Amino acid sequence: MYEDIRNNKIKTGIIVSIFLIVITLIIYYICMAFDLGIFSIVIALIFSISTSWASYYYSDKIVLSVNRAHEASPEIQQKLNNILDGLMISSGLEHRPKLYVVDDMQPNAFATGRNPEHSAICVTTGLLNKLDYYELEGVLAHELSHVKNYDIRLSAVVTVMVGFMVMLTDFFSRILFWGGGRDNDNDSKSGNPILMLIGLICLILAPIFGKLMQLALSRRREYLADASAVELTRNPDGLISALQKLDADPNELKSANNSTAHMYIVNPFKENLKDGKKKKTSLFSTHPSIDDRIEAIRNLK
Repeated sequence: MYEDIRNNKIKTGIIVSIFLIVITLIIYYICMAFDLGIFSIVIALIFSISTSWASYYYSDKIVLSVNRAHEASPEIQQKLNNILDGLMISSGLEHRPKLYVVDDMQPNAFATGRNPEHSAICVTTGLLNKLDYYELEGVLAHELSHVKNYDIRLSAVVTVMVGFMVMLTDFFSRILFWGGGRDNDNDSKSGNPILMLIGLICLILAPIFGKLMQLALSRRREYLADASAVELTRNPDGLISALQKLDADPNELKSANNSTAHMYIVNPFKENLKDGKKKKTSLFSTHPSIDDRIEAIRNLK
């Protein structure tokens, strides 16, 4: 467990560094395409550093806002606190996560924040209404495990950075490839051609690799959070029953979007499957299949 926490912290640092370099190269390429000359690298560095800083420190607020979450009412706070009390003791965490709610009929939940001291657990009203005590305990233990393991920092930072990268590349691709750049060859030659080439490659490929990295990290962390949740509750049946209910629920989360779907305990998008067959985990899956997760939990017994 401690090895997982250390690895998550290292991965976060690596991802932030990669993001910093990629955004710098993209902005440098864009600035040179618009003939900003020797100031291009300065602009690129300032822009990339400021966006990296904002993505790290405000990722939780951005994620909560995107998912239309609001602070839990005193009644909900009390209901969840009764369950969290025991889980907090088992987890060894000193700081209780803030509680948020998304008003939606689909039962689901996610955790976010940059560390346990600045963390939040968000549940839907559907989760509160449709799960019994032990099922709700399993879900909260799963999300609390994400907090303890620093999955929340890794997930939130990757979500915001990848989302920002996609918007940036999409916006400037439209400008550059539809006639937005200038055609002054003399000024454009003042830039480093190798850096400009790398920047162009990053502009094209960064969103794809960023999304694949986001999905791969999410699938692995779900298995670990399930195992940690069982360790906290000593009740695998509660989490298994919760996952089955969440998987079977037909409602689709109205506030769900592709950038944050991987953060939820189960995929918030409900897909119509042909021939009644359940979809297997693929390279582009945000979550492992429920059957695979339940089998892994049962193997822990």
